[in-house]
Amino acid sequence: MQNYSIQEIVEQAIQTERLGYEFYRTLAGMFAEEKELAKLFEYLAAQEVLHEKSFSAMKERVFNVENVDWEEASHYLRAIVESEFFLGNKKALPSLTNIKNRKEALRHALSFEKETLLYFYAMREIITEHGILDGIINEEKAHIRELSKLMK
Repeated sequence: MQNYSIQEIVEQAIQTERLGYEFYRTLAGMFAEEKELAKLFEYLAAQEVLHEKSFSAMKERVFNVENVDWEEASHYLRAIVESEFFLGNKKALPSLTNIKNRKEALRHALSFEKETLLYFYAMREIITEHGILDGIINEEKAHIRELSKLMK
């Protein structure tokens, strides 16, 4: 199995943010009549765009990896990316057609945020650009809190 390069890891984060943007824009449209929910999904979509820009800037600056078992890290990150949620038959965008109500939408969004957060924590162990990544991780955690609050 081929290992990811550091640039590929950041590129995957960029792709995750693009997927997140599409995911949340689609949900916002599906729930346009529920103003509070649509507004949250629009906000989350906008956040994904900001995160993509941050990762794009980071990609230009990351070249070296310090003190990491690269083979283990690469396998771990690949397992996250290739998980059922991102690439399996229940991946984020195609499964949106199965969402019928508010609870399902929030549950799916929460799962998306948790999977994304897991990837970013794994990235943090490899990438030395902690400032940008920590900011994004904190925002992702805030998204999880917001979605959890609405689920109750």
